[in-house]
Amino acid sequence: MKTLTIEPLTRDAFAPFGDVIELEGARQIPINLGTTIRYHDLAQVDVTEAGGRTLVNLFRGQPRVLPFEVKMLERHPLGSQAFIPLTDKPYLVVVAPAGELDPEGVRAFVTSGWQGVNYAKGVWHHPLIALDVVSDFIVVDRGGDGHNCDEQMLPESVWLTAEALGDAGR
Repeated sequence: MKTLTIEPLTRDAFAPFGDVIELEGARQIPINLGTTIRYHDLAQVDVTEAGGRTLVNLFRGQPRVLPFEVKMLERHPLGSQAFIPLTDKPYLVVVAPAGELDPEGVRAFVTSGWQGVNYAKGVWHHPLIALDVVSDFIVVDRGGDGHNCDEQMLPESVWLTAEALGDAGR
């Protein structure tokens, strides 16, 4: 059984796959007569290819139980896709670089809870992997004509385990 190492989600580690959406290190702009702080430009939303438009959705993810088998990844070739959690519960992110799916390039991350992710256009990723409780996410992605979801089975499953999570989360 091939087990993925689960890494803490950081901007540097996730950079080849897109953006980490978090407040730490973000540009802060006071607005509304100083009563609100705007955390500015947290992710590169990229959805306009082939006449696409921005969609804002709510996804409700059912919790997954570890060990969890990763059999398939998907990608969105025409636009980015951002997941912004509405609670501070950690969740898992499984990705592989854009292009031809390389099973050796699959990586796993655990969020600190409030961190979101924005998958860059064409980046392979597993559908939402909530942990422990039902979890809600605002999802910003592409709407419009054109084929924008490819799914591909992995030649060999990889596993996410509580042992692999270790000190990285929870």
